[in-house]
This record gives sequence, C-alpha cells and structure tokens, in this order.
Amino acid sequence: MKSNPHKGRTGLNRIIHAAGYSMAGLKAAYNGESAFRQETWLAVVLVPLAFWVGQTWIEVALLAGSVLIVMIVELLNSAIEAAIDRIGFEMHDLSARAKDIASAAVLLSLTLCAGIWGAALWHRFLP
Repeated sequence: MKSNPHKGRTGLNRIIHAAGYSMAGLKAAYNGESAFRQETWLAVVLVPLAFWVGQTWIEVALLAGSVLIVMIVELLNSAIEAAIDRIGFEMHDLSARAKDIASAAVLLSLTLCAGIWGAALWHRFLP
C-alpha cells in the first residue's frame, strides 16, 4: 500500500507546510467565492469595530469571534461545494442535500453574528 508522503512530516516542517496549505485555501476561497470576499471585507470593518463597541474583553471576543465563525462556516461550505462538484455536475438528491445543508449552516452563522452584533449595539447605545 502506498503511503501519503505528506503524513511523514513532523515538527516545524509540518507546521510550515500546513501554513502554506492554509494560505492557499484562503487565497482560493477569496479568489473563487464572492460570498467569502464579501465576508472578508465585512470582517476588515467589523473586527476592528468590535474593539470599540465591546466594553469588556468578553464582548470584544463575542463580536469578533462571531464574524470569524461566519468566515469559517463559509470556508466549510465552499469546501463541501467543491467536493460535490468534483464528483460531478449532474443533479443528484444527495448532492443537493449536502449543498443545501452547508448553505443553511452559513445562514445560521450569519444569524448568530447579526444577533450578537445587534445585542451589543443595543446594549452600548440604547441602555
């Protein structure tokens, strides 16, 4: 049986290669997914804003973290879509189901983010 040559890496060599793969994934998502691009620019605005809106480190963490969760879920959604598309473009109930469920996860993460930001803004400016 043939072994995976990437699995033999250890220590700093593994970390360097993993970081490279992660950067390639971020670049691929940014260049290939308009939703991820939009969420990236939203994060560029909202993450620094979290430090102004949040009054405690917990509030800042919730505000910034909720934005990052949206981006993480979008990355997973894009990965699922790419894997399904790799298999084939013909319509199949399981393919549609996988894509719909991944899309629903993005919707829920956006809802969570909006709720956290709405509550924080309400608490900060309308006590």
